Amino acid sequence: MPTYAYACKQCSHRFDAVQSFSDPTLTVCPECGGTLRKEYGSIGVTFNGSGFYRTDSRSGSSSGAASAKTGEGASSSTSSKSESTSAPAPSSA
Repeated sequence: MPTYAYACKQCSHRFDAVQSFSDPTLTVCPECGGTLRKEYGSIGVTFNGSGFYRTDSRSGSSSGAASAKTGEGASSSTSSKSESTSAPAPSSA
């Protein structure tokens, strides 16, 4: 069950309450009977394992290099085809 933080608008009393998702939101301060508001804070998130950050190295990094090599091979094969279809240079002999 989640823990919610509440603060009183009148007396600034702060406390935490463990409530179910189906429980209604608390509205009355237990100290002074004033109006409560929920406080939202940041939570700590921890990602365990590799691959979550750009600086992490992947185990399959060789596949990225292979795709770059195939891209170079494809461009060189098209350029060699265009060179082979051009007219031969006249001989100077």
